[in-house]
Amino acid sequence: MPRFDYVAIDPTGAVRRGSMDAADEASLIARLQRDGHVPMRTSPAEVRGRLATLLTRDIGGGGLGHQDRTDLTRELATLLAAGQDLDRALRFVAETSTSRRRRTVIERVRERLRSGSSLAAALAAEPGSFPRLYIGLVRAGEAGGNLGETLERLARLLERQRSLSLTIRSALVYPTILVIAGLGSIIFLVGTVLPQFVPMFAQSGVPIPTATRVLLALGDAVRHGAPWALLALPFVILGARQALARPRVRRLADAAVLRLPLLGPLLREGLAAGFARTFGTLLGNGVPLIGALAIAQETLGNVVAVEAVRRASDSARDGAGVARALEAAGVFPPRLVLLLRLGEETARLAETAIQAADIHEERLGAMIQRLMAVMVPAITLIMGLAVAGIVASLLTAMLSINDLAL
Repeated sequence: MPRFDYVAIDPTGAVRRGSMDAADEASLIARLQRDGHVPMRTSPAEVRGRLATLLTRDIGGGGLGHQDRTDLTRELATLLAAGQDLDRALRFVAETSTSRRRRTVIERVRERLRSGSSLAAALAAEPGSFPRLYIGLVRAGEAGGNLGETLERLARLLERQRSLSLTIRSALVYPTILVIAGLGSIIFLVGTVLPQFVPMFAQSGVPIPTATRVLLALGDAVRHGAPWALLALPFVILGARQALARPRVRRLADAAVLRLPLLGPLLREGLAAGFARTFGTLLGNGVPLIGALAIAQETLGNVVAVEAVRRASDSARDGAGVARALEAAGVFPPRLVLLLRLGEETARLAETAIQAADIHEERLGAMIQRLMAVMVPAITLIMGLAVAGIVASLLTAMLSINDLAL
């Protein structure tokens, strides 16, 4: 039976650390809860050795990443739900944190709270760690007197965002490895193996087949051009980033990406899921409609989608509603527009937006699985045909030499 390390709060309110054998982490959490403890962190014991501890500690500078922010929110929500006051909850989280950066940020937030600042204002003083969405939800929770529930919803939001991001990244790992391996094999054959046969062809006096000559020329280009290409790559990336920093170029690029045959629908589903989840969470925590739209558009990352939400905000300000303006923009999938219109008609816009987010996240996951099911065999087939073509070209040239010898 595996062993797990844990950090929990015992019935007296003290922080307890220890190790325990359990079938899995869910069993460990259930056992701790039966004993009256509030679990804060669990992990397999074998990865919590000295090396893992060194790897999880980072320098004190900089802001919190998404992972640290998600863990902090979840732990604060758990502690507040267990009856701890905010200052004590922050102290517990700081004491049990293995990240120096996170501990430093929490301590600065605690100092501002003790100086009479609200939590939202204390977080706003750390713009590198807490985005506007986060601060807006916390401010709404403090104003409504339900900070614990707000942090719980915020933790779920961050966890869903992380899960969606991990799903996409995990799906891209295998195709990326296939492409890198295939391109590496092709470059090795064209740039290293084929040139070894050039002296043999020259000595035989046999005309080299056209396909082989093309591959030899390609090999020469790879050998002589690769160093220059590597030197030019940083400048190309820098130039592309500077070009995308221009609003007109960025808009054209974002619009073009949304029109791509396979990637476009996938991105539209992702934008719909992210917008609906953020928008619904903000409304559900008491953020006004216009403010929720203004905050939600900052999380999209696509200029065309941002413009669509901005027009929807103007429409809502004029009393015309959100769904009609989003439909006119034609950026988001029709299903999202339909559900938002239904939410407006039934005065349940927050709940409907969350339901729309669930639907689009499921559709996005299914689309990714279907795309990977097609992409992996396609990449394998293309790379295999390319390598087979190179080998066949080489064999054809060798057979022509043998025919001359006979």
